[in-house]
Amino acid sequence: MPETDYLKIPNNRVGVLIGKNGETKEQIEKVTQTQLDIDGEEGLVTINPTPDMEDQLGVWKTNHIVKAIGRGFNPETALKLLDDDMYLEIIKLPLFVGKSKKALARYKGRIIGKDGKTREIIVGMAEVDMAIYGKTVSIIGLLDNVEIAKEAVEMILNGSRHKSVYGFLENKKQDLKMKEFKAIVGIDDDEIQLRDDLDDIDDESESDEDLEE
Repeated sequence: MPETDYLKIPNNRVGVLIGKNGETKEQIEKVTQTQLDIDGEEGLVTINPTPDMEDQLGVWKTNHIVKAIGRGFNPETALKLLDDDMYLEIIKLPLFVGKSKKALARYKGRIIGKDGKTREIIVGMAEVDMAIYGKTVSIIGLLDNVEIAKEAVEMILNGSRHKSVYGFLENKKQDLKMKEFKAIVGIDDDEIQLRDDLDDIDDESESDEDLEE
């Protein structure tokens, strides 16, 4: 049986983890087959496996769900981590910008963007969920998508212009689409060979007007 796990979350996120009348806590316990003991004053969460636990990763998944809620995600989004293909990535801002409160605020503002535009673009183009909370930026999504969003955030933290970040995201989005297409049609090669004779137009071919209906 999996071992008991422990983690700490910010005190002001304890209420979110518990939920109204304990509903969120109960939901997490039910779907993960774990038992949560929550110290509201310290923010300490103890995750115990139950005898009925079927998923050997149940405690590990619960840890990440609780951690995601602690990092600013709502419970509904955090519960996406029940899926084996979903990942949580936490970027610690002080590692990039130091401990200055002004620097943290400035770079969080750059990641969010005017009226939330930059954050919205990263979330939309990388197809992830993102939470910016305290000194962290956290991302939930499929592994490839999380890596793209993480790189975009780190580009901003390293001083890249927003325009460059948007261009990077656009290119990566196209790469993901191509990867999905290859998976659907069963192509293993790294490149799809395109015919180079498709631009050759015979003099006797139909005119543009003939092709329009």
